[in-house]
Amino acid sequence: MSSNSKKVYIETYGCQMNVNDTEVIFAILANEGFIRTEDIAEADVIMANTCSIRDNAEQRIWGRIEQFNLQKNTRHDVLTGIVGCMAERLKEKLLDKGNVDFVAGPDAYRNLPRLIADAAPGHPQIDTELSREETYGDIKPVRIDKNGVSAFISIMRGCNNVCSYCVVPYTRGVERSRDPRTIIEEARNLFDRGYKEVTLLGQNVDSYHWKCDREEVSFASLLEQVAHISPDLRIRFSTSNPQDFSDEVLMVMAKYDNICKHIHFPVQSGSNRILEKMRRRYTREWYLERVSRIREIIPDCGITTDVIAGFCSETEEDHKDTLSLFDIVGFDTAFMFYYSERPGTISQRNYPDDVDIETKTRRLNEIIALQGKKSLESYRKDIGKVFRVLVEGPSKKDPADLCGRASNNKMCVFADNIHKAGDYVDVEVTGCTSATLLCRLLD
Repeated sequence: MSSNSKKVYIETYGCQMNVNDTEVIFAILANEGFIRTEDIAEADVIMANTCSIRDNAEQRIWGRIEQFNLQKNTRHDVLTGIVGCMAERLKEKLLDKGNVDFVAGPDAYRNLPRLIADAAPGHPQIDTELSREETYGDIKPVRIDKNGVSAFISIMRGCNNVCSYCVVPYTRGVERSRDPRTIIEEARNLFDRGYKEVTLLGQNVDSYHWKCDREEVSFASLLEQVAHISPDLRIRFSTSNPQDFSDEVLMVMAKYDNICKHIHFPVQSGSNRILEKMRRRYTREWYLERVSRIREIIPDCGITTDVIAGFCSETEEDHKDTLSLFDIVGFDTAFMFYYSERPGTISQRNYPDDVDIETKTRRLNEIIALQGKKSLESYRKDIGKVFRVLVEGPSKKDPADLCGRASNNKMCVFADNIHKAGDYVDVEVTGCTSATLLCRLLD
């Protein structure tokens, strides 16, 4: 297939890093003459950028492959492919079972033009080789956001932690940090183009470490360098690992107003026994000490988390430990799931998935109920406060209102027919739900 004016459609699933990967893919293909489209019916090349974190994410992709193949049945010159983590995990199985034309892992995106060009009926193409060096640091992503306000910047790839339940080390490879000069250049370019917020992404941003000759850059140092670009450029980051989160990062956050006061701080369990089995390399006590330190240095910092209910051998006492930790910390919000066994992980190979689905579901629902109360308490504490908000655009519930996030990552909604996406405004919180701050615009 010639790349001349061929239209490419990509569906993106999973985390923020996958969104950034899709932007990198579009940039690589654009350099070879491909054109991005958002209409699957006119696409010559259709692909899904996939996630393998949970089984239901993969099951959804199998359904989408069937829909992609309907396009092939209608238009016989259409090519379909799977890229990303699911591609890396399943490899040739996708060619056999999914009947797709090409498969590319997260480190093979530079080869997509060749894979697409060589793909033909009966001759599918695959590249799932992982790299120890690839960061795509020289690629200028094609931004796919809708409002031109916020953008993602990948600062590292892969992960070395090998938590027992997680597929990421097997699908994204070993950890490697990107040259900080390319990160600063990308952030500065985005600001010059009118973007007002960047989110620095990594599987574990706190372990970012770049060394060249005598120069060494830590995550705290990188954060400070990005903050220096402009006081009007907001900086966020995700995700932090409690075992590596340092006071140095907190001090930099406290020093600069344009570094948002929000930390996504996955705990996964409140039980030391389960944390050890998960290979999380910190204890409940360490986690609570880090939370205490966050609130000591940045008193109004927003804290969110991830948790897994019903991990292998989890008892009622382990579950109660998680509930008590949630009660003590009082997270603003949380991503809450029950354990989904992933093939090839340490837990799948070594631990029976012995908590039945009914128990998993009950425990998850108990965590969700508690977190709902804690979220409401957290949001109520902000009533009467004044926040500076970066406008993202019209509210989904009422397009007559505008919405945007405060520094602490809480969504604010307010009546405003003057400002637009990308503006900074000051609002006063007058009410709330458990997920939104209801505000009035200040003059």
